[in-house]
Amino acid sequence: MIGYVTLGTNDLERAAFFYDAIAAELGTSRMMEWPTYIAWGAPGGSAGIGLTKPFDGQAASVGNGVMVALEAKDRDQVDRLHAIALAHGGSCEGPPGPRGDTFYAAYFRDPDGNKLNAFLMTGATVA
Repeated sequence: MIGYVTLGTNDLERAAFFYDAIAAELGTSRMMEWPTYIAWGAPGGSAGIGLTKPFDGQAASVGNGVMVALEAKDRDQVDRLHAIALAHGGSCEGPPGPRGDTFYAAYFRDPDGNKLNAFLMTGATVA
């Protein structure tokens, strides 16, 4: 249902460094790029992420209660995405680990403060 998510940034170059690394781990790359906007994903693929300097010229701000969830292929990829995020200017919002019986996730923020998580949901216990 979701085609893509767009988040605001005040420093597109810094944000691109962060999202290029995340996208590479997820097996994708940039699919669109303009001076104030970059999008990662694949046309016709799963949902992508776009980063933009706000069109209205005002500073980008973080949406309270907003989070983008990135589906990982396994627990190791959840762990790697969290480590990649921290190594590329992100901050930890919750280390990798099980949350309940069928959900494994790690939470982090990008350099602009946008909240993301990497997760794995299974039908069996992931602990």
